[in-house]
Amino acid sequence: MSKTLIRGAKVLGGEPQDVLIDGETITQVGTGLSAEGAEVVEAAGKVLLPGLVDLHTHLREPGREDSETVLTGTRAAASGGYTSVFAMANTFPVADTAGVVEQVWRLGQESGYCDVQPIGAVTVGLEGQKLAELGAMHESAAGVTVFSDDGKCVHDAVIMRRALEYVKAFGGVVAQHAQEPRLTEGAEMNEGVVSAELGLGGWPAVAEESIIARDVLLAEHVGSRVHICHLSTAGSVEIVRWAKSRGIRVTAEVTPHHLLLTDELVRSYNPVYKVNPPLRTERDVMALREALADGTIDIVATDHAPHPHEDKDCEWAAAAMGMVGLETALSVVQETMVDTGLLDWAGVADRMSFTPARIGRAEGHGRPVSAGEPANLTLVDSAYRGPVDPAGFASRSRNTPYEGRELPGRVTHTWLRGKATLVDGKLT
Repeated sequence: MSKTLIRGAKVLGGEPQDVLIDGETITQVGTGLSAEGAEVVEAAGKVLLPGLVDLHTHLREPGREDSETVLTGTRAAASGGYTSVFAMANTFPVADTAGVVEQVWRLGQESGYCDVQPIGAVTVGLEGQKLAELGAMHESAAGVTVFSDDGKCVHDAVIMRRALEYVKAFGGVVAQHAQEPRLTEGAEMNEGVVSAELGLGGWPAVAEESIIARDVLLAEHVGSRVHICHLSTAGSVEIVRWAKSRGIRVTAEVTPHHLLLTDELVRSYNPVYKVNPPLRTERDVMALREALADGTIDIVATDHAPHPHEDKDCEWAAAAMGMVGLETALSVVQETMVDTGLLDWAGVADRMSFTPARIGRAEGHGRPVSAGEPANLTLVDSAYRGPVDPAGFASRSRNTPYEGRELPGRVTHTWLRGKATLVDGKLT
């Protein structure tokens, strides 16, 4: 088995240490470790983190391989420092049966770039009418524990209650796309001053907040777990904060783009900024950052949503919603949270590895950087700063809102169970 010595890395941003990997496991952490028989990675000045875990990724396979495949998506994940991703169910066919989730899981195993845990649909065909095979998906080889109709809201309160009751039996969680559909008919961007000036259909904050309020009360009633996908408004933060104060078992995520970008960018009519939920106001952005810092929002999740150029390079009204995010997420978090002093690197490890792994029960991931633990790691050059060039992305799609924008930080190495999947910024 191969050995690797990571020399002089700042583990979780702390004092420089050496980390020795032997095979799939971290065997020693300390200073002045022997490099005999080991490949040495000089990491002075760089930050070593546990491999990142994304609880919200769209890999598009099966059905939309023109946008992304499990292979290209996991290569993008490794480029961004991820060792585990959870693949959303809105594929074609929908991942609402044991057969489809097992297909996605096996494709992830074959890719070798990161672990893929499928998310099962809550309802058949994402249609919101009938519960999908939740138990069968959980008992399959994929061992599904997270269920979501993401892309659509489970809008029927009775169906949502039944889903929460069902997954409680095996410790699962329902991840809700909080969007009251009747309040967002014809909506194209955040409802506010900018939408009024541009004459675009407004997407009100209450469409998100009302569903979150309903679902945390349902979770309390049932005694089950609910997770809020891509939370985006200041009002949603207050509802989650209130729910947690009552002991309700709710967790929430925020995307990198909602931590940085605002609806002012829509003035350009560039469809790259069209996303669901929409970009919100500066006030919302600041509330989201503060909530992530104080733990009201538990994790950062990318909502990596690849689209081919013809679905985004068109007029605003016809453009698909979504942005790619796996390869830029850590840089955006450094820009918005670390470089602003709101989080240290240990906090980043918590929000992007430890806690998402715990919520999704990603075995072997989100573990401490210590002896005896699986060697799922990412090394970051936090001193780097440079422009984003989507031409170099590993993702099959290029719909990033950051093209040409200077961002800090660059992942140089990623290890999956001791195997280097990224070396000096290049995929192996």
